[in-house]
Amino acid sequence: MARTLKIKTSLGSVTGKLSMPQTPRRTGVVLAHGAGAGQSHPWMVGMRDRLTAFGFPTLTFNYLYTEWGRKAPDRLPKLIEVHTAAANRLATYTDDVVLAGKSMGGRVGGHVVADAGFPAVGLVYFGYPIVAMGKTTPRNTEHLAAVAAPQLFISGTRDPMGPSDLVEAVAASVPNGSYAPIADGDHSLVPRKSTGRTLEDSLDLACEIVDAWWISEINQ
Repeated sequence: MARTLKIKTSLGSVTGKLSMPQTPRRTGVVLAHGAGAGQSHPWMVGMRDRLTAFGFPTLTFNYLYTEWGRKAPDRLPKLIEVHTAAANRLATYTDDVVLAGKSMGGRVGGHVVADAGFPAVGLVYFGYPIVAMGKTTPRNTEHLAAVAAPQLFISGTRDPMGPSDLVEAVAASVPNGSYAPIADGDHSLVPRKSTGRTLEDSLDLACEIVDAWWISEINQ
């Protein structure tokens, strides 16, 4: 069962949920939510539970706008400040920290390392939103090239916000990037019913990919 934490920032406090395995690994994971739903969304809870089952102490949290019940995301500097505070909080429980996130949460995690200088040992992006919703021009991802830590891009092959060719190209352009496609997954990794697979199958596979990546790239 996840333990509730209050994460303090200069902007106000937000709620976090820390899930600790019985036999924790030395590396913990901060799992940040996407733009449209907070840490209590079933996707987030399901991923947190799976990461914990693999032995990762896992912390989810609400960004400030979510904590206050607003729909529109805060501007990037506020998102970075709250995200950094959550990462620093998890660092008091673990030796190392991986920053992971769904869509916007993953994108902000990249800025927490590249812009705010948080010493993450790795980053995991579940559906990196290279193309913003309703846009056609890719976002600038040049800041990710300055991140020396391993970066894992897990993306559905049907994700309109993360077209496979663009995600794979970004992963190839960073110093220690890896690309892992989830066949037929959409932006949330959900496959079509015709595949005979479910979201749960995709989340299971995504966590297996994270586990293998951590063993090969971080726990050497």
